[in-house]
Amino acid sequence: MDTQFLETFLVVVERGSMAEAARRLGISPAAVAQRIAALEAEIGAPLLMRSGRAVQPSDAGHAIIAQSQRILTDLRQLRLIARADQPGGELRLGAISTALTGLLPPALRRLTSAAPDLDIFVLPGTSPELYRQLSKDSLDAAILVQPPFAFPKTMEFQVLRREPMVLLCPEAWADEDPAALLRDRPFIRYDRNNWGGRLLDNWLKAQHLNLREWLELDQLEAIAVMVSNELGVSILPDWAPPWPEGLRVRRLPLPAPEMPSREIVLMWNRASPAARLIRKLQTELQLQP
Repeated sequence: MDTQFLETFLVVVERGSMAEAARRLGISPAAVAQRIAALEAEIGAPLLMRSGRAVQPSDAGHAIIAQSQRILTDLRQLRLIARADQPGGELRLGAISTALTGLLPPALRRLTSAAPDLDIFVLPGTSPELYRQLSKDSLDAAILVQPPFAFPKTMEFQVLRREPMVLLCPEAWADEDPAALLRDRPFIRYDRNNWGGRLLDNWLKAQHLNLREWLELDQLEAIAVMVSNELGVSILPDWAPPWPEGLRVRRLPLPAPEMPSREIVLMWNRASPAARLIRKLQTELQLQP
């Protein structure tokens, strides 16, 4: 059996469509369909049910998902173990959006320059999504917001950056009192489904602030653009640059004590067979300004 077929099947299940799986894998939808057809012929049962453009696993598909994940994980581990004394290898890394544009690119540039034979797969996502992938061994490491709960001792982490929360307002409103801005201007909330947004929500509840909420977004860059266009104010982590170009915003200190900070961490499984590559990534991330 070609393990590419299993990988394609799992990506289709994760994405819920052939077209999305094709974009993720960098192949055509027809090639995705051919791989699925070949896998179904080898398994001897239909694995997907199609409804328009959407697909979902059949009963047989559901039955093989967990075992397929284990097979691919075991195969990756065998490859890493066999190449332990070589400068290259494969590193599967997850990263939240602000790390993708800020912390990660210069570190990856140095890492790939030092180890040109290194194969790197980068999965973007939210912190909860990346933590789930890390827990399933689908990722070797992830740059994410530190989880707001106790995680297993099998996981290790290193704090890369502490980002204090700041009041973000349009330049045109910067002379107004921060307390008045929060009271009188529309408030654009950092999504509470994100761990950083949940951290901020707990602080807001403790302050008993009377906010005029009207939007809740999960993309920090989008919130900053909204604020720049005088659509409201927000409280956001002061994330690693770059920020979107052309913003007309000001960062203001908040009129309250004990402001929380969002901690960005590199997290990995202690027993990961990619530990050698993760250590190299740690070294490069520690060189950040």
